[in-house]
Amino acid sequence: MNRTDTGRCYEDKAASYLTEHGFTILERNFRCRQGEVDIIGIHENCLVFVEVKYRKNERAGMPEEAVGVRKQYKICKTSDYFRVGHRKYEALQIRYDVVAVLGEKIRWHRNAFPYLAGKGSTCW
Repeated sequence: MNRTDTGRCYEDKAASYLTEHGFTILERNFRCRQGEVDIIGIHENCLVFVEVKYRKNERAGMPEEAVGVRKQYKICKTSDYFRVGHRKYEALQIRYDVVAVLGEKIRWHRNAFPYLAGKGSTCW
């Protein structure tokens, strides 16, 4: 299985896990010029943008550690683009989550990072 297939497999597992826990999926693998978001959905009256990260084991670090500031910034920019095109969700609060998959164990980090705007020094 190549990296793309592996990523898709664990995104499928993450999507199932989220759905089992009351998450409604609106889109998967949303792409635009600003970037890509693995899963977009609604949970607890929030519009949620989810990044899924997988690691086979801890040797390369914990999966959630791979969602650094640059990636967070790209997710936030992508969420801006999504929200402009989907005004029907504008009344919902926005949340950024990370689903970390280590081996077969899934951890869902709700509100994993805040909204990042602009070209702040921490982003570049």
